[in-house]
Amino acid sequence: MARNLDAKCRQCRREGEKLFLKGEKCFTDKCAIERRSYAPGQHGQKSGQRLSGYGQQLREKQKIRRIYGVLERQFRKVFAEAERKKGQTGENLLQLLESRLDTAVFRMGFGASRAESRQIVRHNGILVNGKRVNIPSYSLRPGDVVQLTERAKGQLRSKAALEAAESRGMPEWLDVNVKEGKGIFKAYPTREELPPSINEGLVVELYSR
Repeated sequence: MARNLDAKCRQCRREGEKLFLKGEKCFTDKCAIERRSYAPGQHGQKSGQRLSGYGQQLREKQKIRRIYGVLERQFRKVFAEAERKKGQTGENLLQLLESRLDTAVFRMGFGASRAESRQIVRHNGILVNGKRVNIPSYSLRPGDVVQLTERAKGQLRSKAALEAAESRGMPEWLDVNVKEGKGIFKAYPTREELPPSINEGLVVELYSR
């Protein structure tokens, strides 16, 4: 199975901002961006060159892919589906990425990072509407109930992740019962509920070339 093996902190430094790929470490002063905000590599500390329009579009696409942990081929499939749906393609794209099971598991606090959440899903630690689902890209629909299995709920890492997520607050489009390790995907998030640092319009422009 193909996956991105690049060091998580290097990915954040390449994009010049926190992508929150390392769980709780991203919220401490140990975060690589806090210590070295320049890009990795031999020429990372040199003043950044001004990107062309295409360069900005490509950089934004790479950033979104890294945030959600999606490979290029998967990303193209999601974008094609976003184009087919009614409404704005960019907002549709983000909603489809947010409705992925691994992303919902992360947002609900069952895993400290998306990578850890993906691992929990793959290791049969998640039930959707009472049935075991081990496909990270599984697409949730409003009203779907996502919960940890009894075995996964008893793991220390899941307990720690839930406590940390609860302290920061849960997204409005989710209803999470921390004690039961269960959450409801209430609705697709609106654009206003998603990070303003993402410019999905650049991705739409890129694929419209």
